[in-house]
Amino acid sequence: MFRYILKRVAYMLVTLLVVISVTFFLVRLLPGSPFDDSKLTPQQIALVNHQYGLDAPVPVQFAKYLGNIVFHGNMGTAFQWDNKPVTGIIKARIGSSAMIGAQSLVLGTIVGLGLGIISALKKNSIWDQLATIISVLGVSVPSFVFAAVLQYSLGLKAGWFPVTWGVPLGVSFRYSWTLLPSVALSFFTISTVCRFARAELVEVLGSDYIITARSKGLTGAQVIVKHAIRNALIPVITVLGPLVVSLLTGSLVIEKVFAVPGLGDLLVKAISTNDLFVISGVAIFYSALYIFSVLVVDILYGVIDPRIRLAEGGKA
Repeated sequence: MFRYILKRVAYMLVTLLVVISVTFFLVRLLPGSPFDDSKLTPQQIALVNHQYGLDAPVPVQFAKYLGNIVFHGNMGTAFQWDNKPVTGIIKARIGSSAMIGAQSLVLGTIVGLGLGIISALKKNSIWDQLATIISVLGVSVPSFVFAAVLQYSLGLKAGWFPVTWGVPLGVSFRYSWTLLPSVALSFFTISTVCRFARAELVEVLGSDYIITARSKGLTGAQVIVKHAIRNALIPVITVLGPLVVSLLTGSLVIEKVFAVPGLGDLLVKAISTNDLFVISGVAIFYSALYIFSVLVVDILYGVIDPRIRLAEGGKA
C-alpha cells in the first residue's frame, strides 16, 4: 500500500509538471497583452514588459517561471491587482469557492445517493420514474439556469434568501447567502450520483451473495446496509473525485450570477484583462486539485472494498 501511494505521488508530480508546462505555453498564445492600453506609449509598454521579464525569450521566461514555482512556490504577480502575488490572491479567493463547492458536494451526494437507493429498491415504480426525471434534468439543464430560477423565485420574489453574496438576512443561519449558489451547483451532482448509485445497486441486488445473505435470514435493511450499499458506493466514489473539480470550474457562471468573490470570478476577470500569471495560477490550482482528488479516490477504493488490492503483489 505504501509503495503504491509513493508511486502514485510520483505520477502526480510528473503530471503536474506537464500541466504547468503546457499551461505556460498555451497562455502565451492568447492574443493581446496585459498592457494593451491606449494611454500607454510604445516606450512605456516596452519598459513595463522589461520590468516583468516579458521581453525575454519564451524558453527563458519558462525556466524562470518553473524555477519560481518549484523552489519558491511563487506563481508570479498579478498585473491588474496592484502587483500582488498570485498565490496570495488565490488563497484569498479559495474560501468562497470552497464553501459553495463543499456544500453543493455534500448536498448533492446525500440527496443523489438517497434517490438512487430509492429508485433501485422501487424499480419501475413512480419513485423510479421521478428519480429518472430528476437525473435527466440535472444533467441536461445548465447550473446557471437553476441559479437564475432560484435567485428570482426564492430570492427576489419570496425573499427567503439573499440574491447576492455576503448579504445576511438577519435570521439564525449566518451564511444564508451561500445556500442558493450551493443548491444551484448541487443539481448536477444529484443527477450524477443518483444514476451511478441506481445502476450499481440494481446490479448488486441481483448478485448471488445478496441472495445468499437473504437466505441466511438477514432482514432487508441488513442486506442493503451491510452488503448492497457498500459495494454500490464504489462507482459513486469514482465520480466524486472529478465532481469536486467540476464543481469549482462549473461555478464560474454561478459566481457571476450571485456576485461570489471566488476563483471563478477571479479567472473571468483575469481572462478579460489578459493577466497571464493569474490565468496560469488558477489553471494549475484546478489541475493540482483534480490530480489529488484522483489519488484520494484510488485510496478510498481499498477502504470501501478490501477485496480491491492496490499495492503490487496483490497485498493491500
